[in-house]
Amino acid sequence: MSVDLIMQNILNPPILFFFLGMLAVFLKSDLSIPQPLPKFFSLYLLIAIGLHGGYELSKSGLTLDVMKALLLAVFMAIIVPIYSFFILKIKLDVHNAIAVAATYGSISAVTFITGITYLQSLGVEYGGYMVAAMTLMESPAIIIALVFVAIFSKKDSTKDNAKNEPSHTSWKEILREAFLNPSVFLLMGALLIGILTGDKGWTSMEPLFGALFKGMLAFFLLDMGLVAAKRIYELKKLGSFLIFFAILMPIFNASIAMMLAYFFGLSKGDAFLLALLSGSASYIAVPAAMRLSVPEANPGIYLPLSLAITFPFNISIGIPLYYYLINLLWS
Repeated sequence: MSVDLIMQNILNPPILFFFLGMLAVFLKSDLSIPQPLPKFFSLYLLIAIGLHGGYELSKSGLTLDVMKALLLAVFMAIIVPIYSFFILKIKLDVHNAIAVAATYGSISAVTFITGITYLQSLGVEYGGYMVAAMTLMESPAIIIALVFVAIFSKKDSTKDNAKNEPSHTSWKEILREAFLNPSVFLLMGALLIGILTGDKGWTSMEPLFGALFKGMLAFFLLDMGLVAAKRIYELKKLGSFLIFFAILMPIFNASIAMMLAYFFGLSKGDAFLLALLSGSASYIAVPAAMRLSVPEANPGIYLPLSLAITFPFNISIGIPLYYYLINLLWS
């Protein structure tokens, strides 16, 4: 892989702000972002990417290429948590294996957004419908985790049965969390608005959600750098197996997505985004759902893995690595 690809990605202002946030924690600086603002940055990024994706989808329509990309996205969202669970079960108990598998079976919207910025810097085209693919990939891992809890949880006593077996109410709450969690709901809503308003709507919103996008992403990644660096200290409690898993599994998942994308004839930009989504891990939606559906799992395992290892790896090394591999295939 060319060093130029890595440096072009790292020497991107938003990425550098991420590492600046990490450096602030390591040097024990008092730098912080007031708590309401990170949530605002998240809302802004989700609306911006949803609107733009809907606008692009309104131009392309529901073609065969769109359907192929969406179906591949759903397929990856289903198989990744399944085989991840059986790999993790070698070293972890059932509940922690389920939680980590679900985390890596879902996606990171910010990693996706950073990947889009990378493609734009290279002038590589991609389909706006990949925003819909991202949205579809967020929830299946939560549903699969629910099913695995019901199948694999050990029920040693009546009390444990009552505690571990999801009731009708808990199923209802988890399904609601899976399909109506804020990020999915806002992304789908913004996507629909972008489709309905088309070119006229995007033109009117572009000054806010287009021109300012990279600036807002820099603010968000600065905050993510602060949060990720604080989580790094928790990695001391994890074994080498999990640390290797957090680096190698994204590459493996992305490679499978690349092969499928190549076989089904996706464009280079769409294949890259599918691979990046498949190689990412959730640190917002799934952890929130796991606290509700798998309370026996330790958040000190699945959250640091995704946030302190996989997320920094993907936005610094993973993005140029996946693009390099796709260039080899598509050339």
